[in-house]
Amino acid sequence: MERAAHRPDAWLVPFGTVILIAWVMLAVGGSVFPLPAICSAESEAALPLSVSFDLARISDSFAQLALSWALMVVAMMLPLALLPLRHVRERSFARRRARSMLLFVLGFVAVWMMVGVALQMTAWLLRRGVPPLAGVGLAVALALVWQVSPAKQWCLNRCHRRPPLAAFGLAADLDALRFGVKNGAACAGACWALMLPMLLIGPGQLVAMVVVALFGFAESLENPARLAWRWRGGGKALRILAAWSPMIRPFSMRYLPLLTKSRI
Repeated sequence: MERAAHRPDAWLVPFGTVILIAWVMLAVGGSVFPLPAICSAESEAALPLSVSFDLARISDSFAQLALSWALMVVAMMLPLALLPLRHVRERSFARRRARSMLLFVLGFVAVWMMVGVALQMTAWLLRRGVPPLAGVGLAVALALVWQVSPAKQWCLNRCHRRPPLAAFGLAADLDALRFGVKNGAACAGACWALMLPMLLIGPGQLVAMVVVALFGFAESLENPARLAWRWRGGGKALRILAAWSPMIRPFSMRYLPLLTKSRI
């Protein structure tokens, strides 16, 4: 039993592989899932759904756009579901474990697919309504306000919820799916404002994706906190990194307490 308890989680291998494949496909761009088809502002012709309401072009591009957005969600947002997914696995019997985990992921991704429609439409309105730099500036300002707001903390706190799950039958399936939807909604509430500027910047978009994904993952490590207007970010991740790295430990001991008020 002790050996089994210390055995690495085998399910993390396919989980990480799927995420890595999604990142590789985003990096290579136009061969399978063109990156401009997701959110580029460089060419209006590259994004029919978000830029034009030509019904013929929408019918040709909708499936590719949906697949492209799903790829982005898998690469950037699915890592944030790691701990909730572990909760589903640990509270499911072995014979239905994979099924429950899949239902959770389906609920999580479904929420982000719906959020993607809203974000794409908002990006389209900003592109059409204001100059490009002004649109990016407005999106960044909105993201900063949301980042310090109590509403953001409320969403982050809900990301940490681990509800009880039924063990048998349809109730178990519905609980896993419902948990995925609720966790996806909380994750989307916390991260939507970070995603919006990324949809508008055009060049350097892949770098922005990496930055947003890393920031979101670092933020997910934070503990629940009271609702207040304050800056919130990856303070805990920085402290963990500092603890692992002797080279930056002297700097971290002096300056990190000024940036973050809690300890690991």
